[in-house]
Amino acid sequence: MSMSAEHDDALDDEVLRQVVGELRKPVRLDPSLDRRALDRIQAESHRIAPPASRRWGIWIAGAAVAAGVLLAVTLPDRGTTPARASAVALEQAALAGDARPVRLRLAAPTSSRVAVVGDFNDWDPAATPLRRAGDGGTWIVELRLKPGRYHYTFLIDGRRWARDPNSPPAAESDFGAPVSVLTVS
Repeated sequence: MSMSAEHDDALDDEVLRQVVGELRKPVRLDPSLDRRALDRIQAESHRIAPPASRRWGIWIAGAAVAAGVLLAVTLPDRGTTPARASAVALEQAALAGDARPVRLRLAAPTSSRVAVVGDFNDWDPAATPLRRAGDGGTWIVELRLKPGRYHYTFLIDGRRWARDPNSPPAAESDFGAPVSVLTVS
């Protein structure tokens, strides 16, 4: 039930009436506060701004932290391992009925781990790890995806982004990382 401002006098709770009254009082701020804050921010940003080459790395690190927080919040069981989360995601896609098998592969012989992140796994670096193929230099994963268009990229050794050389590149990336496009029909 919603209550409009005209009904405040009908509130039965005296404490609630007092709180509403306090919240309606105007807040007075020093008029120069905004100007001083903006001047200080501008002065500090020139002093501490990272060089352009580091800004890209900070963006990627921020995206990785955000993905980690998203993973921590959305996993129902804190004891769920990334491999189990990936298996659950694949099982759910398989239950959808119209999901298609899609195999991704990447040649990365000197890498110790490779994952794929994209629209299909909420850009979660832990959700879809690849496994080494028999030759030892190629990494593979099989996904089950519904028909549609997906953006994705590979994350190598947890720090280097690589687009899929077997798929067309995306026109642009939100985070500056190299991104590929996958169309499932």
